[in-house]
Amino acid sequence: MSVKKAHFIGIAGKGMSATALLLREQGWKISGSDEGFYPPVSDFLAGADIPFAKGYKKENIPTDADLIVIGKNAKLVPESNEEVAAAFVSGKPVKSFPDILEELTEKTDNMVVAGSYGKSTCTALLAWCLSRAGKDPSYFIGEISSGFDAHAYLGKGGIFVLEGDEYPSSNWDSTSKFLHYRAKSVLLTSATHDHINVYPTHADYLAPFKRLLTSLPADGLLVVNQGEQYAREIADSFPGKKVFYSMGATDWHPKNITYGMPTVFDLYLGNKKIVALSTKLLGAHNIENIVGVSALLLEKKLLTQEELAAGIASFLGVKRRMELLSPHSQVPVYEGFGSSYEKAKSAMAAMKAHYPKHRLVVVFEPHTFSWRNRDALPWYDDVFVGADHVYIYEPASQGAATHKQLTQEEIVARVQQAGFTAEAISNPADALVKIKNNLRPDDAVLILTSGDLGGLIKSIPAMVEHQFPA
Repeated sequence: MSVKKAHFIGIAGKGMSATALLLREQGWKISGSDEGFYPPVSDFLAGADIPFAKGYKKENIPTDADLIVIGKNAKLVPESNEEVAAAFVSGKPVKSFPDILEELTEKTDNMVVAGSYGKSTCTALLAWCLSRAGKDPSYFIGEISSGFDAHAYLGKGGIFVLEGDEYPSSNWDSTSKFLHYRAKSVLLTSATHDHINVYPTHADYLAPFKRLLTSLPADGLLVVNQGEQYAREIADSFPGKKVFYSMGATDWHPKNITYGMPTVFDLYLGNKKIVALSTKLLGAHNIENIVGVSALLLEKKLLTQEELAAGIASFLGVKRRMELLSPHSQVPVYEGFGSSYEKAKSAMAAMKAHYPKHRLVVVFEPHTFSWRNRDALPWYDDVFVGADHVYIYEPASQGAATHKQLTQEEIVARVQQAGFTAEAISNPADALVKIKNNLRPDDAVLILTSGDLGGLIKSIPAMVEHQFPA
């Protein structure tokens, strides 16, 4: 029997690489291509021995490929990409990775994590707790996570945990990815307006979330962050079983929080203490994530309280989500995934909660369309509250002509106008020297980006470990 072959165009995307892993677990031979990629996914693919071509050209597609999977990146359109064009005229089946997941989730109990923030951490934590308790779940996580061999896996336990992205499935299918995932339970963390290049209004953005909730079966479960206004509002119309969680008094909530290494708190359901929990994760937003995950697992009776506590205590977190990059330095350097206003604010709050006596230096890259859009200027008025010095890297240029792109000068001026000490950085080598000359032993550094800061993500921690060794 011949081995089936799948070719992934844009394979270094997080969802694409995860789906490639799932097909390989089913026995498929994988090939692919990409360009402009960077760690951690590119490093993972190399470590997983999944080869892919650097750059796009029609010759990359194996003549004997049985399936071609194409990512959502703006570069992956037949008008400007010869490899994509060749795929569509090849006569071979062409699918998106959500199409593949729709097929893989046909017979499992699917738990989908959706929202404008918190998805990767909640998905990884669900998968971690279930795996550690011996439940052998399948999972699809949208980011590389510490402690896992891979960010996607096909288990035999009958449960499938999926990170549910609201973004369109492909350049030919505008259906939100999570609508392909056959959800039977949904953990809804938030529904704050995001991806304004795709969803110009908040009503546009909320529409697929409403469709997700209406797709739940009659015996489905909805777990909702009551502390987030828009998630709470769209949940009001859901007729099935739903439970709420938040940082305040609601169904599921935390009490007696003590921040530290680790942070400890008590999990409550109403007025009843359920279990004491301990976590290595930073910040109030991660306590909120833990409470939501706990509510889903305990409401579905998938874990005991002891299994839950053990899983949460041993969870090391998700790459790029408040990840410590300088373990060998007295100056802590953390990366927060700064793709949106809410994520950046949560990262800032986490740093101030855990390092209240440190001077906070922030290195920020406005990488996403949302940060680069002129309508986002008011975000810069308070997003850096608590920062003592802010370095602002030049905005990404990809897709700049498709929306109201801000300049670096406009962003820096707005941040300075809001009362913060801020300056522009562009050339990575010059920027590293500038940052080095400003750092002190009592500093804490927060890197905020969803890109790679021109390589500064690696060079700043290396410089700090050399200059301020532990």
